Amino acid sequence: MHSVHLAVLMTSHDRRARTLSALRALEEQRGLTSGTTLGVHLVDMGSTDGTPEAVRRRHPAVEVMSVGADVPRNQALRIASRNSRSGGGGGGSLGWAAGGPSHPWTHQLWLDDGVELFPDSLARLLRTADAAGPGTVVVGAVRNAYGDTVYSGRRGRSLALVEPGAHRPERCDTYDGRVVLVSRAVYDLVGDPDKVFRHRMGDLDHGRRARRAGVAVLVAPGHAGECVEGPAAPGSREPGIGVREALRRVASGRELPPRQWWRYCVRHTWPWAPWLMVSPYARTAVRAALGRRRG
Repeated sequence: MHSVHLAVLMTSHDRRARTLSALRALEEQRGLTSGTTLGVHLVDMGSTDGTPEAVRRRHPAVEVMSVGADVPRNQALRIASRNSRSGGGGGGSLGWAAGGPSHPWTHQLWLDDGVELFPDSLARLLRTADAAGPGTVVVGAVRNAYGDTVYSGRRGRSLALVEPGAHRPERCDTYDGRVVLVSRAVYDLVGDPDKVFRHRMGDLDHGRRARRAGVAVLVAPGHAGECVEGPAAPGSREPGIGVREALRRVASGRELPPRQWWRYCVRHTWPWAPWLMVSPYARTAVRAALGRRRG
C-alpha cells in the first residue's frame, strides 16, 4: 500500500458526547501502515451544548470551524472539504500531534459523528480501496446496537440497502454518507456533494454521479462501525398519525423534500422520474390511512 494521507470530514450539531465518542474511536484505529497520516476537519453547525469547545479541549489537533445553525449538513460537509483542500493534510497525525501533515491528502473520509468506528475499520477500508484501485469509492456499512445494518451502500432505483459481505466487497450504485472513503482521483472527477441538496440526498446524488463517471463503488467487508445515536424521532411511519401529518413529515427536510426529490429523480431515474417522484408520498398516504382504519 502506498503512503496514505487522509482528510477526515465531519459535521456536528448539539451532539457533544456522540461527537467525542466518534473522535475517540477514530483515535484508537489500529492496523494502519507505517507513515499513514490523517487530519480531521470538523464543521459545527451552531451547537449550543459546547461541542466545539469540548473538541478543541480534548482533541487540539482537530481543525474546528463553527458556522450558523441555518447551514445544512450537506453544505457543512462541503465547507469541511474546502478546509481540507486549503490546509494540506491538515489536522494531525495518528499520534494527534498538533500541526499535522503539510502534504495534500490522498483520500477523504466522510465520517458521521453518530458513528463509532471499530478499531480495524479504517485499515480495512483502505485495504479494500488499495486492492480495487484509485478510481474507487469504498463505503463502510454501519450497524445498530442490535447488529442490524442501518446505513450502507444502496442498489437499484428502489435504493435497496446492501448488506456487507463477510470477506469480499459488494458492489452498489450509491450510498448513505455515514462512512465513505473517496480517493483523490475520484474527488478530482466527481467533486463535492452538490449544493442543491441540503441534507442526506446529497450523498445519494454523489454516488450516482460517481457511477455515471465510471467510478466503481464498493461496500467494504464487514461492518465499519456502530451507530451510537438514540432512537430517531418518529417520522412518517409513526403508527396512528393521520394522512395529513404523515405527508407533512415525509415532505420535510428530514425525509424527502419534494423539490429536491424531484431534482434527484429527474437527474438519475428518467424516464421513470414522474412515477418514482410520486410513489413514496402515495405509499405514505396509503400506509397512514390503513393504519388509522385498523386502529
